[in-house]
Amino acid sequence: MPITIGHEFSGEILEIGSSADNPQGLKVGDKVAVQPTIACFDKCGPCEEGYLNCCDAAGFVGLSGGGGGMSDAVSVDAAFVFKLPEHIGLDVGALVEPLAVAWHAVDQYPLKAGDSALVMGAGPIGLGVIQCLKARGAGTIIVVEIARQRQEYAKQFGATHLIDPRNEDTVKRAKEITGGLGPHVALDAAGVPASLRDACLAVRARGTVVNLAIWEKEVPFQPNNLVFGEKKYLAILGYLQADFAGVIKALDEGSLQPANMITSKIKIDRVVEDGYRALIDEKDKHVKILVDCRA
Repeated sequence: MPITIGHEFSGEILEIGSSADNPQGLKVGDKVAVQPTIACFDKCGPCEEGYLNCCDAAGFVGLSGGGGGMSDAVSVDAAFVFKLPEHIGLDVGALVEPLAVAWHAVDQYPLKAGDSALVMGAGPIGLGVIQCLKARGAGTIIVVEIARQRQEYAKQFGATHLIDPRNEDTVKRAKEITGGLGPHVALDAAGVPASLRDACLAVRARGTVVNLAIWEKEVPFQPNNLVFGEKKYLAILGYLQADFAGVIKALDEGSLQPANMITSKIKIDRVVEDGYRALIDEKDKHVKILVDCRA
């Protein structure tokens, strides 16, 4: 501390370094989305193998120092700056980062058109997963969520079926929806013990469970929930450059239309009252609150 926060952001280019550091041909004035990855690039094993998101010294612009989205200006590596299509505004551009997390998660399973998926949790990342599944051709998208408003958002963004685990048996219902087999893939964005258990039990034989959640503490886990059925359990962390490129291409083509994720737009001088307090006191009402940092 102090840290200028903001790791989900877009902006306009004010200045560019040497042309050797600008392989994309970016220009002053371009509207861009920023991948806030901080990595050593070549000093650790993951970076040498191309997995910058797994860097031994990984961090994020806006979380780890060096400025952030709420700075007047911030300097980032040109490799992590992506030009937005002309018809995509800076507001939607600020959604590219969370959508890239979802895109990276969906990319862990070789999804085919018409495949079925189970999404645990319809918070901001879960809603991104729903949209990315739909953009990638999923036919059945089952969403498990207890909050009424988030259920409505899930339907709006592409959920074909909803399960409230307080009233229904998640595993039984997911299998019923998928003809008794279970979904091809389950993506856990809830990060609670019940979501881990149910995702592993619900997915079909030789299916895949993808973890997106960051867990605050250890939880009980029964490996036999995967063993019986030869199921796979994978974990993802953040994203790679290809995920940002994939999201922006989908935005350009219209297969991703996330504008309604922005549930409020505020000025920077109202961040505490209309931003943080709103997300704390009305968590289920909001998905993303956009902060306009211009004076």
